[in-house]
Amino acid sequence: MANEAHPCPCDIGHRIEYGGLGREVQVEHIKAYLTESPVDAGKAVIVIQDIFGWQLSNTRYMADMIAGNGYTTIVPDFFVGQEPWHPSGDWSTFPEWLKTRDARRIDKEVDAVLKYLKQRCHAKKIGVVGFCWGGVAVHHIMMKYPEFRAGVSIYGIIKDSEDVYKLKNPTLFIFAENDAVIPLEQVSLLTQKLKENCKVEYQIKTFSGQTHGFVHRKREDCSPEDKPYIDEARRSLLEWLNKYV
Repeated sequence: MANEAHPCPCDIGHRIEYGGLGREVQVEHIKAYLTESPVDAGKAVIVIQDIFGWQLSNTRYMADMIAGNGYTTIVPDFFVGQEPWHPSGDWSTFPEWLKTRDARRIDKEVDAVLKYLKQRCHAKKIGVVGFCWGGVAVHHIMMKYPEFRAGVSIYGIIKDSEDVYKLKNPTLFIFAENDAVIPLEQVSLLTQKLKENCKVEYQIKTFSGQTHGFVHRKREDCSPEDKPYIDEARRSLLEWLNKYV
């Protein structure tokens, strides 16, 4: 997310000072952050990190928010122990770094987490939410895994493949109007292709005046102009889960 001090499009934005309500667990070969729902409704949501990794407090804050609405949430380390991107990193090396962390090569980890949620958390209905890198992962998952009741892909888009529009289950896509990473032309193309090819429910929401990362990496009190959009996006996320999971 860009801001005045750091103009990089995927900058860390505002790091929320947040300790978390959950605990870290081991899920086969990966670590994860788990927050159990205060009500045992048999529902769970996998929350997928952005490039700054599974330990980012902002992502854990979002996972805990979802958990507070009736879902056991889990934030797995989909980088499998590899270092996340650091805000002070040299952006000229970012493309090479990203090649070693393919958001569409996560099936082994998804399978492990699904097994954990079903066996250890007794989850019967499962959804998935992802941010940026994780939004791309959600898109991939919703094309491959019919057992996910719903997905929410937040500023993540697959733009180098044709066959990415046949979703298995309802998917919500959230984008920012002023996203330096995802131009509106790509959102328009996604909209057109889904209309032509998708047989399940989907929705695409683009938020006016917002930048990449606004849902989870802007402070809620950052400005009176931004707060309504942040609130609406989070509310849309929860309403989608509540409707389909």
